[in-house]
Amino acid sequence: MVRVVLAGVLVLLAACDQLTGGKEAERPAAARDFPRADRPVAPIVSTRWSSEEARDRVNEAEDIMDRAEVRSGMTVADLGAGEGYYTVRLADRVGANGRVLAEDILPEVIEALSRRITRENWDNVSVKLGAPEDPKLPGNSFDRIFMVHMYHEISEPYAFLWHLSPALKKDGELIVVDANRPTDQHGTPPRLLTCELAAMGFRMEQLIPKPTAGGYFARFRRIAARPDPASIVPCTLNDGKER
Repeated sequence: MVRVVLAGVLVLLAACDQLTGGKEAERPAAARDFPRADRPVAPIVSTRWSSEEARDRVNEAEDIMDRAEVRSGMTVADLGAGEGYYTVRLADRVGANGRVLAEDILPEVIEALSRRITRENWDNVSVKLGAPEDPKLPGNSFDRIFMVHMYHEISEPYAFLWHLSPALKKDGELIVVDANRPTDQHGTPPRLLTCELAAMGFRMEQLIPKPTAGGYFARFRRIAARPDPASIVPCTLNDGKER
């Protein structure tokens, strides 16, 4: 009888291990040392937040680039570049002596963006395929990294930010534009954004409501070294709510 019970327990434990291992095996290898996001992750439903014409009518990109202090000669990354609205405007702003790296995680988006860059002769733009858990950016390379209306779609935020951090230059800044609403409604509450970035050693320097950009503008600086992945405590939905 004891052997039968013990065998049953071992079968149950093995099944639990298989379930847990299966879920973990579904995650990219570069993300498995990091906690999962303890909040919903919005699906990618479109490569376009709004039309370029509508965004230009309210001077969106120019205003955001002014606030981010993007200048001629800078090196900038545009993550989640989509159809390239910010990419080409950043390229124009940084000029021939600057560089823009446009990145997305969808191969078909990268192919379409590459065609646009070639067609419009943006010689100071490079296009790169990234990964949901790792933007695969060169170290100590960027004065600004832009993430516009895409943060809520990052499925592995802690792994992503951990791998992103070394890409910023010493005085570089991370620029986030997003909507002030729950992540499952394609936005990121500023408190939640601040919490997740703080866990990676970033401090919010500025937060400005920007209705013309569909939400808010936030800029962050790296003030601490990257944490050991095992020490990261994930932020919760409560960190996105006012108390």
